[in-house]
Amino acid sequence: MIPPEPLRVGLVQTRTPATHAAALDHVAPLVREAAAQGARFILTPEGTNILQKDRARLLPTLATLEDDVVVRGLRDLARELSVWIDIGSALVRREDGPADGKAANRQAVIDPIGAIVATYDKLHMFDVDLPSGETARESATYQPGERAVVVETPLGTLGLSICYDMRFAALYRALALGGAQVLTVPAAFTRPTGEAHWEVLLRARAIETGSFVLAAAQGGFHEDGRGTWGRSIVIGPWGQVIARLDHDEPGVLIADLDLAAVDKARAAIPALKNARAFTGP
Repeated sequence: MIPPEPLRVGLVQTRTPATHAAALDHVAPLVREAAAQGARFILTPEGTNILQKDRARLLPTLATLEDDVVVRGLRDLARELSVWIDIGSALVRREDGPADGKAANRQAVIDPIGAIVATYDKLHMFDVDLPSGETARESATYQPGERAVVVETPLGTLGLSICYDMRFAALYRALALGGAQVLTVPAAFTRPTGEAHWEVLLRARAIETGSFVLAAAQGGFHEDGRGTWGRSIVIGPWGQVIARLDHDEPGVLIADLDLAAVDKARAAIPALKNARAFTGP
């Protein structure tokens, strides 16, 4: 589906606090700012509702997606402002009450009447030991998802992903083959990996699939002690940077997308069609 006019999108860059109430107070004015600038689709980062890396402190505070105070607040805002809001991710309690105690890192797409029309649980867990000495074991706190998600909307077709997913090109190929024109990559990227890999990986995902990429980021140094890279960015299907923030501060990035460019890029270099099955090595 190609809308008859360019799609104005707003990416919200945050420095999410370590409590839900403070997180809503932080993100809501930025969403309002994006809507005031004409954005009809607004994307927030990973961990929009809370950032707390201490598992023992985080897990007791989590609610289900339906009951989360930030999710409820953003649903109300979508209804009030008549915009689509994609909560890049909310850290939430799983509804099945799992014995393992693990939470979900869940993206939620909200329509202009405030309804949640699609969700996606982050597939790839950030379990790493970086050269800088920083370590992460996301799988100790979150249960990975099991399915890729494409969402058809009147604004265009979205392919959902979260942060570390961006390193797994096969996911984005599957989303593009499933009809996605716009790939969402909300993130809370570490500073060492962000400086080295953030933009180049995002541009690669756009080029490989001939898709727009929207990457809304956390940025700066947070209450829980982590540092995130920021530099939210919008990339076109030819790999060109359409808009970017050059800092870590909270803010809003606005861009206009001509979704007809997706078909043009995919026709010029039909990599999605040209790929062949192979054996080995």
